[in-house]
Parts: sequence; structure tokens; C-alpha cells
Amino acid sequence: MSKPCIHLVAGARPNFMKIAPIVRALQADGRLAWKIVHTGQHYDRDMNDVFFEELGIPQPDVRLGCGGGSHAAQTGKIMQAYEDLVNAEKPAACLVVGDVNSTLACSVVAKKACVPVAHVEAGLRSGDMTMPEEINRLVTDAISDWFFVTEPSGYEHLKREGKDLSIVYDVGHVMVDNVLFQAEKLKTMDTSGLETDAYKKAHARYGVVTLHRPSNVDSAEALERIATVLRTVSEELPLIFPVHPRTRANIEKFGIDLGRNVTLMGPQAYMSFLHLWKDAVVVLTDSGGLQEETTALGVPCITMRENTERPVTVDEGSNVLAGTDPAKIIPLALDAIRHGGKRGRRPALWDGKAAERIVDILAGKLL
Repeated sequence: MSKPCIHLVAGARPNFMKIAPIVRALQADGRLAWKIVHTGQHYDRDMNDVFFEELGIPQPDVRLGCGGGSHAAQTGKIMQAYEDLVNAEKPAACLVVGDVNSTLACSVVAKKACVPVAHVEAGLRSGDMTMPEEINRLVTDAISDWFFVTEPSGYEHLKREGKDLSIVYDVGHVMVDNVLFQAEKLKTMDTSGLETDAYKKAHARYGVVTLHRPSNVDSAEALERIATVLRTVSEELPLIFPVHPRTRANIEKFGIDLGRNVTLMGPQAYMSFLHLWKDAVVVLTDSGGLQEETTALGVPCITMRENTERPVTVDEGSNVLAGTDPAKIIPLALDAIRHGGKRGRRPALWDGKAAERIVDILAGKLL
């Protein structure tokens, strides 16, 4: 008898970090078949053979090629392409991760085709309805059949929203599975070929910056606020900033001066970036995933946002929610540099085994 086949949907780089541990767990478990469906939401020339080798997973089985366009155009393209695939293959389940447009698009298509939807990283809420990700999370969770949550807040949100708690599973976090797996690989790897290695060798102590949220980078006023922080903090500690292309374009367009001690470099491959930030004195970011990854490895993180959908990283982890006012961010950053910063602890079930729990539950449902 053939095994039930699950579609594992990924559309952007962080999605692949989340499905990689699930693929490895499926391979080890052996009870279910699967296909990796790459929607092409982020067309990234760096997502080549090496990228998938780094993650320890095979190339995608299906590439839908739906990159580019506005939110609506992209979501529509993905829905059309995925509908054809679902109708042709009739998978036993559709597993979506996180909160990107691909997550929303494929969950809606699967649900309408009567294919059960499993949402990994369910229940996260920022409360900020201006974030596209918040809309994607709410819609996906409105129709999912199984909810896999990463932290207590996820469970509480789903409970408050009236979900059947018998299908809500606290499994830990696949993103943490992945960062622990990759950090272990780094220990035995020759890192001299990684783009960030030269900077690390030249700087005994440094901080890492990442910025991409529209609220921080799409206006001259917002970007100048962040630049004020970086200029001040970098007088105390050199900063390295792998720059998102849109952020770089805006820095140039608005004529923003980041200061002489901030080094800009291009976006980094996963291992190259992990090699950099895991040994940073402090990380300054507006990323959701990096709040969790730094907590997993105990690296002090200062989140330059007014809200977070990952409160466990603040309650228990190494993350501080600093807002966007330089007068608040700068003292927190300088404190981390001078006194070692907040270390926190790794939350319960963030133990590298979340994917195993997910696969075990899905096998129980589908067999």
C-alpha cells in the first residue's frame, strides 16, 4: 500500500529553514511520503544546490515559479498554480509554515479541495494589523485542521479565538531544530570559505544588524532614526550589516549616513550568517525569526519594533523589545555591550525535537 503523501509548502528562504527539520524527521520516521513544493515567492539566485545541501534536504520536487508582483498578484498566481497541483495529485495533507503569502495561498487552495491543512508556527499574533504577516497568520489559522504551536502565547491566542484545543499541539519550534542542527555542523566545518569569516577574524568583538520591515526602512524619517542608533552604538562597538536590497536602495535614495564603523555587506547564505551572528556581542534587528534564533543560542538581541508576535523570546529568552525611539534603543544596546546583555534561557520544548513530534502526530492522523 502506498504511503500517504504530504505537500510541504515553502515560498521564502526562512520557510526552507522551517521545513528542513520536518524533511529530516520524515526521512527518519519512514511512515509518510512527502513532496517539497517551492512556490517561488522569493526568487533567489542563492537558493541553489548548495543552499539545500546546507540544510540537509533534497531539492524541491515541484517549483511553481510564482515570484514577483504585488501581494494580491503573487497570492493569486500561487493559488492558481497550486490548485492545478492539488487537483492532479490529491495529497493526504498540506503542511504550511510561518506567515508568508505562500502560507495563506496554499492553505486556502488545499482547504477548498478538502485537503487537510497543518499549520506549523500557528497562533502567533503581533496585534498589528498593518503587518501583512499578521493577516496571513489570521487567515491561515481560521481554516487550518491541525495547529502546531511554538510557544505558550500561540496556544492562548488560538484558545481565545475559539479553536478546538484537541487539535492544537505544543510541539516546540522547528526553527530552533534547524539552528541547533546547523550550529552543530559549523563546529566541524572549514569556515574560511564563508563570506563573513574575514570580518570575524578582523574583529574580536562586533555587533550584527538586520533591517527589512517597511515601518523601519521605507521612509527617510524612520531610516534616519535607526541610523542615529547605529552611528552612536558603532562608536562603542563595530557593527556589521548584511543589507536587504530594498533597505540598501532606501539608504542610498534618502542619503542616510550610517557612520564610519558600520560595515555593509550583501545578504548572506544561512551558514555564513549563522557563523557571524552566533558570536556577536549583540544583535540589533527587526526580524521575527532572528528573535527566536538568538534566544536558541543565548545571544543578546535588541528588537527595534513596537511589538512582537514572539513574546516568549522576551519573557524567557535573550531578546529585549526596544521600540523604535533611539532614546530607548541606544541605552539598551550600550548596556548589552558594556555588561554582557540579557542571556535568558531556551524555552520549554525548544530542544531540537519539534519536527519529530510533528511527524509523529501527522502519521497518527493520516495512517
